[in-house]
This record gives sequence, structure tokens and C-alpha cells, in this order.
Amino acid sequence: MSLELSGLRHVVVAGAHCDDIAIGCGATLLAIREAFPQVTVSAFVLTGAGTPREAEERAALEAFCPGVSVTIEDLPDARTPAHWSAAKQTLGMFARSLTAAADLVIGPHATDAHQDHRLLAELLVTEFRTQPIWGYEILKYESDLPHVTTYIPVSDAQARAKSALLHQHYPSQTGHAWFDEEAFLGLMRVRGAQCNARYAEGFVVAKSVIEIGEHS
Repeated sequence: MSLELSGLRHVVVAGAHCDDIAIGCGATLLAIREAFPQVTVSAFVLTGAGTPREAEERAALEAFCPGVSVTIEDLPDARTPAHWSAAKQTLGMFARSLTAAADLVIGPHATDAHQDHRLLAELLVTEFRTQPIWGYEILKYESDLPHVTTYIPVSDAQARAKSALLHQHYPSQTGHAWFDEEAFLGLMRVRGAQCNARYAEGFVVAKSVIEIGEHS
């Protein structure tokens, strides 16, 4: 059974590292911007401020979502659980700075093997308590791909544009074994096969509220 996403005005995307958002939900962002050209996108990243990766991230997110508002913090990469209070504070400040409530929040999923991803996933549900939160997946060395519960079919053009933009904007990451077009398209092809599409991105959604008809 398919449900249609409508009335999307403001999307919040979050990542622990520069490139997490684009890898985890880049094709979905392209699809959202195509379907809702006036949507506002606000991005939050826990680490990377003041490093060369910040410039990569800002350019990449602008390419995926022209006009996106980007907040990048400077917590230490791979050690954010030791800085729980700072992570909680910076995410809270970001959430309170938003000029409009988010209709949808997209971030890492709570069972991701990377400790920085897990921490952010745990914090997102404390700051965005009434919004739907979709947890994206990131293919990497660890065998931690989740059992996804929600699928977003994307077009061939959107899937290939995601891969092209990743390679264009994240040259610092191209040496990793998991950073290539076969990996990006392969995972999207698997998720597509699971939802009767050519390509798709998969998400972990722990809670959904679906209203039937109009409610006052």
C-alpha cells in the first residue's frame, strides 16, 4: 500500500558528519525539491565546522537543495558521545532557531553502528517530539544495514544525480571503499526491488501517525 506525501513545507535534515545527509537521503531530497519547489530545507551537522569538509558540505547541500540553510558544528569527529551535553545543547539551539515548525525530520537511524550517528539519532527524538522522523541508512564497512520500514522511490535521473553530486562535492571521501557509484546505485537498486521500483531510498520509521479524513 502506498501513501502520498503532500503539503510538505519545511524539512529538517541532520547528519553527524559532512556527507551523511547527502549519502543517506540525497536522492530523496532531489525528489522532494522536484515535487515541492517551494519547500524550505534546514540542515544540521554535528561535526566539521572550521575544516575543509565544511566547504564540501555547504556546496553539496546547496547543489541538492538550492537555498538550504546549513548549520555546521565543531564537535570532535568519532567522539561525540563523550560530548553528549554539547551535542544536546547545539541541536537544541538549532531546533529553537527554526522560524517554522518542521513537517518532516530526516537523520540517522538509532541502530547505526557508528557512535556519532547513533548519538544524533537518539537526540533527534528529544528535540523533535511531534514530527515524523525518518532514519536514513549509510552503507559502510560495518554490517549494520537496518530493516527499513519506509521506501521512497526515486527516478533513474535522481539516483544517478545523487551519485554524480556526491563525487563532485566530496573529493576528500573518494578513497573509501564504500564511496563509489556501484555502492550508491546498488543499495538504491536493492531498496527499489523491495518496493516495486527501479531505485529507492529506505528509511527506518519508528512511529507514524496517519490521520484519515479531516480533523479539527
